[in-house]
Amino acid sequence: MKRSLLIACISFASFMFSTSAMAQATATSTASATIVAPISITKTINLNFGNVATNGTVGTVTLTAGGVRSSTGGVTLPAANGTVTAASFTIGGSGVYTYAITLPSSAVTITSGLNTMTVDTFTSTPTSTGILSAGTQTLTVGATLNLGVSQAAGLYTATDIFAVTVNYN
Repeated sequence: MKRSLLIACISFASFMFSTSAMAQATATSTASATIVAPISITKTINLNFGNVATNGTVGTVTLTAGGVRSSTGGVTLPAANGTVTAASFTIGGSGVYTYAITLPSSAVTITSGLNTMTVDTFTSTPTSTGILSAGTQTLTVGATLNLGVSQAAGLYTATDIFAVTVNYN
């Protein structure tokens, strides 16, 4: 009986040690990271609505991101259109990454002496997300110019700048 008990204890101890030895394992790993070039944005062309005529009533000029103008209300676009350009920016960064575009959400004021107009409803091409191709892409921005009643003649320029922000997705 003592011998059976001794064999049972040894068997149990052997089982416990073999289970403990099988319950733990170790593996190793390395760590790595790739640093990508920071995203950048550089203005290449300013937004310019060109020559605009008014008949004394409220109106707008919409300039698309593609540089196409249209007018509403008491605004006409003379044949001598002047310099008409959508704003243009060069986006730079790494490889073929995507990025998000944030356009101004509030109006920008342009002035001529004491006279003011606002620019709002900014649009862009690409729209809300761009894709860098070989690390660069051109982003163009259009907007809407708002003329008041009897808007005074003059060269109106920005007293406020507008910011376009890009971030990697």
